[in-house]
Amino acid sequence: MIRFPPLVGHEDHGQPTGPVPTALPIPFLPTALAFCLLLFIAILGASPVSADESAHLSVKVLVAYHSLSGNTERMAEAVVDGAKSVPGTVVVMKRVGQVTADDLFSSDAVVVGSPVYWSNMSGEVKTFLDNWQFKFGVFPDFKMKNKVGAAFATGGQISSGKEVTMLTILAAMLGNQMIVVSGGGAFGASATTEGDSPGIDNKELADARALGQRVAEVAAFIHSAPTR
Repeated sequence: MIRFPPLVGHEDHGQPTGPVPTALPIPFLPTALAFCLLLFIAILGASPVSADESAHLSVKVLVAYHSLSGNTERMAEAVVDGAKSVPGTVVVMKRVGQVTADDLFSSDAVVVGSPVYWSNMSGEVKTFLDNWQFKFGVFPDFKMKNKVGAAFATGGQISSGKEVTMLTILAAMLGNQMIVVSGGGAFGASATTEGDSPGIDNKELADARALGQRVAEVAAFIHSAPTR
């Protein structure tokens, strides 16, 4: 209980006022003081997000490709640019033969690109996908489960097998219980590089960037979802 000195009455329009009570009960004072103390401690204990926490919040995208002439590599670079346009995305770009187990399993998304050889993926890309098991041991634990997957391809002719190539890459990802997405085109991003084509054009590069962006966006959405 807090006590105040008595106040002298004053006149209001000729009417004297009575004295103000000299005591004011405050039963909630201990509770209020405790709340303020806890708030002060919480403010002092607050700290910025640590480096480890920041890394946990970011999304990692692996772009793995095979390229002899440089065409598939150009598409891979555009995929990387698209993924990097999404805030909080870390992108690793490697040739399929250089990818390590840590590259693969630490990624939230994997985008695989291949040139068209005999209307399908190249032998190097097929070996890379086979090595998910034979070299990296994805089974029996399905270590790629719920990661985002996507594909892109380059081929000399319009109907040389680009869609088949992307579909076989996506089929391998589905076999690993990954979540596959498209972007730029129905099955991914592709480019025609020979014949009447002047080479990879701006539209095809834009499709590759759109694929990279969508992969990063979907991966971020899944990464931020609460676990059950």
